[in-house]
Amino acid sequence: MTELRKLPEDFLMGGATAAYQVEGAIDKDGKGPVAWDTFLVEKGRYTAEPASDFYHQYPVDIELCKKFKIDSLRMSIAWSRIFPNGYGEINQKGVDYYHQVFAECKKQGITPFVTIHHFDTPKALFDEGDFLNRENIEHFVNYAKFCFDEFKEVYYWSTFNEIYPAATNQYLTGAFPPEIQFDLQKTITALHNMMYAHARAVNIFKEGDYEGEIGVVHSLEPKYPASDSPEDVHAAELDDALSVKFLMDATYLGYYSEHTMTCINEILEANDTSISIDENDFIEMKKAANRNDYLGINNYVSHWVKAYNDESQMFYNTTGEKGTQVYRIKGIGERIQRTDLPRTDWDWLIYPEGIYDLLVRIKQDYPNYQKIYITENGLGYKDKFEDGIILDDDRIDYLRGYFNYIAKAIEDGVNVKGYFIWSLMDVFSWVNGYNKRYGLFYVDFETQKRYPKESAYWYKFVSETKTII
Repeated sequence: MTELRKLPEDFLMGGATAAYQVEGAIDKDGKGPVAWDTFLVEKGRYTAEPASDFYHQYPVDIELCKKFKIDSLRMSIAWSRIFPNGYGEINQKGVDYYHQVFAECKKQGITPFVTIHHFDTPKALFDEGDFLNRENIEHFVNYAKFCFDEFKEVYYWSTFNEIYPAATNQYLTGAFPPEIQFDLQKTITALHNMMYAHARAVNIFKEGDYEGEIGVVHSLEPKYPASDSPEDVHAAELDDALSVKFLMDATYLGYYSEHTMTCINEILEANDTSISIDENDFIEMKKAANRNDYLGINNYVSHWVKAYNDESQMFYNTTGEKGTQVYRIKGIGERIQRTDLPRTDWDWLIYPEGIYDLLVRIKQDYPNYQKIYITENGLGYKDKFEDGIILDDDRIDYLRGYFNYIAKAIEDGVNVKGYFIWSLMDVFSWVNGYNKRYGLFYVDFETQKRYPKESAYWYKFVSETKTII
């Protein structure tokens, strides 16, 4: 029998959420609008009301954390709940609400890990260009400083959630508002501006001598060539430069390496465009590069890439109809479906070895990373609810695979300090609504009642014993 892998005794076992995906109450108690509010109505889709009703149910969810040995809660503050217009007037009811949530966390012995921006720029700022508009960097930085000053209960801060998906879903895939597709100039400009905003916030935190730790959460997905051909190898290199190296260089070098920029400029040129970056930005970015206390990694999937030079084509699988995803970007490559690997109904390849490769690579390429938390990982699934019993063996199998490779990376010297399953409970999904479930706890969205899934008991055992079964 193979010996079971163990996790370190101090390894955090958390649950992840995001304000817009769990809170509901999208226009209650003075909260300002975000682009999603109108976008989802215009599309005739589901809305984020009431989502998981965390706005009212947070004592229930935090108590479930305690009961199931989930020692940390990853959550975000809704910017427009604090500043309805993104700046200026403060909404005291929003401020009070988050103090209440943090007080409940303290009461139950749960550590909050708080993200400042999770895909929910206030609509007033979004309509002025979101992070393409340099003025909005100032508004973000001021909002971040307000949070540092106000919420002294919080020790762990993250500036942004998933800078790459934020920019690409807005300007490359078109899955998020404003639904712009294949605009590489906007995509890369937004990436850079958010990384600059991150650096500014980190420097304020460190120079303000606030107690606690600060980092950033990146979505990092390994890229492998579809074959050994030089063309496919290069396509994977280009995809990786845009989606991994550009972000990691900005975070841990404070500038973009020559190799990274060669790849970025090749992509831009293939799409008949270019970008302009203010060299002065690198002053703040270099200052911040060694000040990140931790890196949060969201990882669900790995990609195999082959060369592609025709016009860009995109079909985003939002329905869970397996085999419909299409991702081809001119001048980068095509992400292919490997038929020899399992994949979810949403065409996400299941390849836990990818997280090991990623972790080892970060240790090697960015030795100043300090420490890592896996801030999101999990399986989106069409859970079957049978009289309050939810048997989700596939989710447990998925988690077991990832945990084993995370433990292997730790054994090989990578400093991974914790894991947050996406998601704590079932949540509203930005592009999938409510039929794609990730939670340890099943939410009946009609009654808002919570039911532990089989995976919640598995997760509790791992948390208690640090043994991967």
